[in-house]
Amino acid sequence: MRKKKYYLAIDDYEYSVIIDSLNNLRNKLIADGRYTDAVDELIIKIAHAPIKKFKIKMTEV
Repeated sequence: MRKKKYYLAIDDYEYSVIIDSLNNLRNKLIADGRYTDAVDELIIKIAHAPIKKFKIKMTEV
């Protein structure tokens, strides 16, 4: 079965909020003595995600 890919359109502010939130979660897990493997993988995926420029066309419905 083929894995689904998801694409998000986020700006610089939203990107920094996501990274900051994941880092805070990671720090909390470390303080609690729990594993951080899943959060680490998400941080790496988001940090190394390619940036693609595109145009958005606004239409009235």
